[in-house]
Amino acid sequence: MTKRNLVGLTCRQLEDLMVEMGQPCYRGRQLFRWVYHAQREDFSQLTDMSKELRARLAETFTCEVFKPETEVTSVDGTTKCAFRLADGHVIESVLIPDDESGRRTVCVSSQAGCPLGCSFCATGMLGFHRNLTVGEILSQLLHLRQRFGPEAFSNIVLMGMGEPMLNLDNILDAVGIVSDGAALAHSAKKITISTAGVIPGIRRLAEVHSKVRLAVSLNAAIQAKRERIMPIASRYSLEQLHAELRKYTASTRTRVTFEYAVFEGFNDGADDIAALIQYAQGIPCKINVLAYNPVDGAPFRPPSPEVIDRFVQKLYPHVPAVTVRRSRGADIEAACGQLAGRAERSNG
Repeated sequence: MTKRNLVGLTCRQLEDLMVEMGQPCYRGRQLFRWVYHAQREDFSQLTDMSKELRARLAETFTCEVFKPETEVTSVDGTTKCAFRLADGHVIESVLIPDDESGRRTVCVSSQAGCPLGCSFCATGMLGFHRNLTVGEILSQLLHLRQRFGPEAFSNIVLMGMGEPMLNLDNILDAVGIVSDGAALAHSAKKITISTAGVIPGIRRLAEVHSKVRLAVSLNAAIQAKRERIMPIASRYSLEQLHAELRKYTASTRTRVTFEYAVFEGFNDGADDIAALIQYAQGIPCKINVLAYNPVDGAPFRPPSPEVIDRFVQKLYPHVPAVTVRRSRGADIEAACGQLAGRAERSNG
C-alpha cells in the first residue's frame, strides 16, 4: 500500500485527519508542528503521542521531503537544485546569497514546465507538464532548511519554473503553511509571487488580502515588443495590466515590483526607457533591473555592465525606486529551467 505523504497538508486537514482516526482535534495541531517545525520523518520520534498512535501513523503515512537529483554551486555562491518528481518531471530551486545585505533568497518552482512560452526563458522551451502540489512546493523549502539549517533563506520568491498565478490555490495553501508560526514561521511579507501578468490571479491575490509581495515580469513597456517575447501580452495587454495594478496597489496599500530583464539591443533603447518611465506613472512601484542570463537557443544577448548602468541612470530621476540585480550563477546554468531541461533531455 502506498503511504500518504503528510507534507503539503494544512493544519485544518491534519486536524480532520486525526478526528477521522478517532483522536482529538488538537492532535492534528501537534502533528502539524511536528511535520513542518520539527521536520522529522520518523514517527517514532513523535514522543508526545502514544506508541500505539505512532505505530498507526507510521503504517499509513510518511513525511518525506524529496532530495535533489543534482545540486551545483556557482563560484558566486548561488546553489541550484534539480528535483526529479515521482512522475519523472524535473523542477528547480535556486538559492541566491547577497553578500552586501546578508540576505539569502530562494527562488521556488510552482509548475513543472510552463505554459506561457516566453521566448527568452529555458522553462518556456520545455513546455508545460503540470501544476505542483502543495507538498512539492513546500518540499523545496524544507530540503533547503534541512541542508543549510533554519536560516537557509531570508526571502522566498515564487519566480522559478512556472507561472504561479496559474497554480494559485496551491500557492496560497503553501504560503499559509510557510508563514504559520507553528510551521516554518516565515513572514508572508518576505514572500514574493512573480507573475508574467495573469490578471485574474492578480485580482484574486488582492481579494484574499494576502500579505505576500507582488512582482510583475515586465521586460518591455512597449506592447508590440512585449508581445514578441511574452505571448501572454496578447491576452492581457499592457494597458489592461496597468489598470489592474493600479487597483491592486490601491486595495492592498502595497507597491509592486516590476522585473525588467535587459536584452542588449532589444529593450534597452531610449524609446524603451521612456515607455518604462511612462508605464510606472500612477503605480506605487519599484523597478528591478536585471541583466539577462543567457539561455541556449534564445535569440538574445546579455547586456554589458555599461549598458545596465546607462539604463539605470536614465531611469532613476523619473521613477520612485530602481534597484539592480546582477546576473548570478551563469557558470551553473542558473537561469530558470536550464538545469531541468538538461536533466529531462538526459532522462529521455
